[in-house]
Amino acid sequence: MQAVTAFDAIAFDLDGTLVDSAPDISNALNTALREAGLRSFDLQTVRAWIGDGPDVLIGHALAAQGHEHASAELRSQLRAAFDAVTLAAPLDHGAVFEGIEPVLMQLTRVMPLVVVTNKPTRLARAVLAAARLLPHVCSVHGADTAEQRKPSPLLLQAAAERLGLRTNQMLMVGDGPADVRAARAAGCGAAVVDWGYAHAAVDSSDAPLWRVRTPQHLLGSVLLDTATKRH
Repeated sequence: MQAVTAFDAIAFDLDGTLVDSAPDISNALNTALREAGLRSFDLQTVRAWIGDGPDVLIGHALAAQGHEHASAELRSQLRAAFDAVTLAAPLDHGAVFEGIEPVLMQLTRVMPLVVVTNKPTRLARAVLAAARLLPHVCSVHGADTAEQRKPSPLLLQAAAERLGLRTNQMLMVGDGPADVRAARAAGCGAAVVDWGYAHAAVDSSDAPLWRVRTPQHLLGSVLLDTATKRH
């Protein structure tokens, strides 16, 4: 990871960054598909679709079985079933990535933390609560409309405004291209975690990008930067 520039808050992506929720997302999607009489998919396939929220996820699953032009009624039915399964069992199959919780506990002592995710807010809060991470974040900003989904900068802008900060005072930590593009659109710093689902797809050739090997790697850089600013 490159030397961290000054920032005063961190925005974390959720799925693939804080939690390995792919098994739960796969379970919710496949349950919804089976209830509708449609084909389900293996975990590896579903994991590759994660990152743009449940509506896009459902769209991938429909397209993969020749239903690109499925009705709005079917899509709504699938989304309702997906949400119900997620709320009933937010993190029964997945887990918090190793090292995340103690790092968040230490980071909250030096700066506010928020979650900025393409998962809708209600579902995101349920997952964070099940993961016992909700007490460590000040706010949760989920994509409740298509316009808010990363790479749009809207959620990062809302998070910064709520904290009383400029966006360039925030660092966005995520695991995929949408996180990086959202950060750049908002004027935030960008970091990509190496343990995420889509980190290999991120192109870092055209702008500075921090690569985070482990949660402790991120923590060490933040604490070093904080100590430097104090002197």
